[in-house]
Amino acid sequence: MVKIHSASVLFTSAIAALASASPVADVKRDVAAPTNKVVMDNDYAARAWNSFLLALNAGWDVLGLTASTGDTWMPQGVEHALANLELGGLSCIPVYAGSVYPLLNTPELFQTWQKIHGAVVWQGSFAPENATLEAEGMDPTSGDPFRINTKALVMQPTTMVQNRTGAVNFMIEQVYKYPGQVSIYAAGALTNVALAVRSDPKFASLAKELVIMGGYIDVNMLAATGSPYVTDLNTDINTMYDPEASKIALTADFPNITIAGNVANSIIPTDEWFDELVKVESPYTKYIKENGPGMIFPFWDDIAGAILVEPAIVTNSTKVYIDVDTAWSSPSYGTVRAYAKDLAPMGTREVNYVNKINETRFYEILTHSLQYPKTCADLS
Repeated sequence: MVKIHSASVLFTSAIAALASASPVADVKRDVAAPTNKVVMDNDYAARAWNSFLLALNAGWDVLGLTASTGDTWMPQGVEHALANLELGGLSCIPVYAGSVYPLLNTPELFQTWQKIHGAVVWQGSFAPENATLEAEGMDPTSGDPFRINTKALVMQPTTMVQNRTGAVNFMIEQVYKYPGQVSIYAAGALTNVALAVRSDPKFASLAKELVIMGGYIDVNMLAATGSPYVTDLNTDINTMYDPEASKIALTADFPNITIAGNVANSIIPTDEWFDELVKVESPYTKYIKENGPGMIFPFWDDIAGAILVEPAIVTNSTKVYIDVDTAWSSPSYGTVRAYAKDLAPMGTREVNYVNKINETRFYEILTHSLQYPKTCADLS
């Protein structure tokens, strides 16, 4: 379990630690180390293992998993990350706790915004508290963000979250230790990334790149005319959880920013694929076979993970400038808009926006990652 005693501890302790005498001043630089290194930041849920398995399968050094609030509260996400790793014998990969709350947003503000501008189908950890659903095994929502529902985990982890430092400080430490070599993968809200950007002026420029899942463009008509399921798919919840953090992260001076936006909705798993997947037994495919596919949504985070580890999988992309709407009074609060260079607002920057990927290749690397996952014995 995550031993945390105050709702403000992680948020304030991260800032305090980073404001003290340089937290990275004595970190040894290792420029001779392999270049494919990644910190994987996500709002981890049950079965959220595909992304780190893809990275390991590609031979990447997964330096650590960092947890953010989004689909679930950060403390619950930490437990999911620990359980997902332990299931496959990967507890040698450390897990770090990030910020509990977004920079400004709260469940109460989110619910008020919906009353003014319209409801959002999937609200993640900001949904009203529901004891009935939690009793049935769903993640906690609203209320006390530090309560843990073990019924929602794939297993009860025996390993613990790292308490040496928090997620934000860990990210900063790693880019100083391996300058120009560390990719930051962010598949949830961008709070931790934004705090790192604001805490250290060199953080973004010392990283290799930022790859995110989120940033849908021109999906309003789909969201307005589709079923609740289609509306959910076309709601940019990752940027809406923490719009201010999204703006900070997506305007920072990372050498490269890649956005897996609309393309993340392009591939939805099929029963046929699951049937083929479980023909080869691994800890992960065995769990899927015994507990059912449990996945009806697109390969959101997995597509971003595949783009990260194998850029050649991208068959079509566009260089654009984007901005994030941070006006709380706006019905587009938290969503992104693309601009041509000459028309872009002040302070924006160019990003690589992925439009299409090679679906056949995606299935190949994802299937192999799940059927033949790396373990700590392989990594050592």
